[in-house]
Amino acid sequence: MRTHFAVLVTIALLAMPSCRTCPAPGPRPDQLRVLVWNVLHGANDVDDGPEKALQVIRDADVDVVLLQESYDIDGDRPTLGRWLAAELGWQAHQADSPHLCVLTRLAIDEPYLHHPWHGVGARLRDDAGRAFVAYSIWIDYRAFLGYELRDDPDLGDQDLLAAEDQRSSRLPQTRALLAHLDQAGHLDADVPVLVGGDWNTPSHLDWTADTARIYRNRRALPLPVSQAVHDAGFVDVFRAVHPNAVQRPGITWTPMFRAPRDGTPQAFDRIDRLYLKGADQPAGGWRLTPVGAAVLPAVWEDETTAIRDRAFPSDHGAVLLELRWTK
Repeated sequence: MRTHFAVLVTIALLAMPSCRTCPAPGPRPDQLRVLVWNVLHGANDVDDGPEKALQVIRDADVDVVLLQESYDIDGDRPTLGRWLAAELGWQAHQADSPHLCVLTRLAIDEPYLHHPWHGVGARLRDDAGRAFVAYSIWIDYRAFLGYELRDDPDLGDQDLLAAEDQRSSRLPQTRALLAHLDQAGHLDADVPVLVGGDWNTPSHLDWTADTARIYRNRRALPLPVSQAVHDAGFVDVFRAVHPNAVQRPGITWTPMFRAPRDGTPQAFDRIDRLYLKGADQPAGGWRLTPVGAAVLPAVWEDETTAIRDRAFPSDHGAVLLELRWTK
């Protein structure tokens, strides 16, 4: 099983080195690598899940991991994020959150807490003294748009969009997150701000006329959650690198639960995302620019493989982003 897992991770990393995907690990004094990952139930559903999650992070060679579902590991170990930090010799900021964690090899200058379930952040500083703010977030999973449209294809557009603020709290929670970032001074900070996690909803950049022609359970709609983040001045890092949503769908939901259940098909989409807001007058003149993006695993496992035997220990794909510091 461990050999199979190593092969999968190797394939994923080898799939990246082109000018529009993340370069292979190596010296990178002006680069920042970030992994956004919802690790299913603290990786407890898969045999040796925490160890497999650790290997994913090591092989991805990242500086920061924005974790969701960093729950207690079965047995006598702490939360997944804290355990990973101990194994890597890194820092983990989870505060009072039951599942959100900022995991990093960088220095943590100041911790932040928006909401135990919806937002945990920190001001980080790299080896060259360059600072940025990073938040791990999660918002309401109920009334997923893909399922709403799958189960009722004739649902009107306004009724469908009501899933975001009436049948779920995704839009109010996103607005509350943005209000916190504003009140904390992050939106006007002189350093970049990264906000990433499990948004549990698609992006308006993916639900377009072209994708609606090709992908099941999509329409061309101004989806309000991602639009609100965009309107607050953030850039979708994956779409900045891969602007064509037809050619690069970036599916993160779901590599694990793909086969129809009781005859009901899955609804696939890109619900795990990283957003970047640059400073208007950056400290030291340093800016972060998106240069690479990929989703792990690059090769999905056979859908007949039992959950406990899976090599990749989550139902969410992990989004690997690379950014470059430029003057």
